Amino acid sequence: MEWNLVFFLNSALLGVGLAMDAFSVSMANGLHDPKMNRSTMAKIAGTFGAFQALMPMAGWVCVHTILELFSSFETFIPWIALALLGYIGGKMLLEGIRGGEAEEAAELSTGALLMQGIATSIDALSVGFTISEYGWLMALVCAVIIAVVTFFICMAGLDIGKKFGTKLSGKANILGGVILIGIGLEIFISGVL
Repeated sequence: MEWNLVFFLNSALLGVGLAMDAFSVSMANGLHDPKMNRSTMAKIAGTFGAFQALMPMAGWVCVHTILELFSSFETFIPWIALALLGYIGGKMLLEGIRGGEAEEAAELSTGALLMQGIATSIDALSVGFTISEYGWLMALVCAVIIAVVTFFICMAGLDIGKKFGTKLSGKANILGGVILIGIGLEIFISGVL
């Protein structure tokens, strides 16, 4: 592979494809907290972007070092994503059913954000296989492009979620939880089938 427009276009399209789960989770986060400030939004989008960059690089490293270990781990990816997103979504769903929403939505904890980042990007590990013919610098540039694309897509998802969260008021936690559980099921079903 050489440095050309096709490389940059392919990297950007990989970013768009990989960011779809993070986009949906970002919308759910925006639904959960319609009064979220820009710095929190940037933290969430930045976390998703960082994980979307780290996972393909980790996959690339696995291809070039420990291929057998990664291939045995790959079968667990859908299960891990389902467990993480099911847990977070179930928790949001229960909060919404029990007492509606508090006057101010609770801020997304660092642990929950890291779990979301892992769950939405774990399938990006397999992208390391598709970029394995790249040299390390090209793989790194590809990962950075994926991160930037993911960041902007997630910021858009957060904005959309915030707008609907304001309109949905007390039902936002329920809808956000259902969305996260649905994303977990989609990752699981597409990964297993």
